[in-house]
Amino acid sequence: MDLRTRILEAAADLLSRSAEADFSTRAVCEAAGVGAPALYRQFGDKEGLLAAVVDHGFEAYLAGKRAAKPSGDPVRDLREGWDNHVAFALDHPNYYRVMYAGLSTPPGAAAEAHGLLLAVLERCAAAGRLKLPPSLAAQMVMAANAGVALSMITRPARYPDPGFSARVRESVLAGILAEEPAEPDDAVATTATTLGALLRKTAPAELSAAEATLLQEWLTRLTLHNGR
Repeated sequence: MDLRTRILEAAADLLSRSAEADFSTRAVCEAAGVGAPALYRQFGDKEGLLAAVVDHGFEAYLAGKRAAKPSGDPVRDLREGWDNHVAFALDHPNYYRVMYAGLSTPPGAAAEAHGLLLAVLERCAAAGRLKLPPSLAAQMVMAANAGVALSMITRPARYPDPGFSARVRESVLAGILAEEPAEPDDAVATTATTLGALLRKTAPAELSAAEATLLQEWLTRLTLHNGR
């Protein structure tokens, strides 16, 4: 086992057993059998080590999401993604608390999780089921999903209802998803969102880069104006 991995695994073990979702670099050095200079050469500072530990802890979760094959129903995939996110938080509360509440700069795992969510929402948009721009919808879903997960792991006595997460999920999805058939105002927003997603996926050769960018801006304005 190389030096970096030894330090990382020692820190991960300490984090998983900590009552405060934290550890000291001294304890990590003692557990790994290294001096502080070696730790700082590998990770820069404690925050760098914490970010690396979180990425390490989230790897199995993200690997499963990367390998998952999209179903024919992106809305179902969106719901399952929310539930899997909360389940991971409940199973690995210390990793989750550090990832979403313990670092000033989000680790790579957070950016990847957001990107995977955005990809599902792009599929929802292309299917005509999204009434907001995917980027805005992703912000809303991730903020609510992380808020629910953090609430449940940090204040379990206040959130004992097992159906709490699903109720918040459906409330958020009702605000971003278009029903079938759409109302007239919703139809404009949904159509604009759908067209925007399709153009991002395959830009027409007839449009210059500047024209494609301008069209996306117009479509976003239509989405936001008519989706209120």
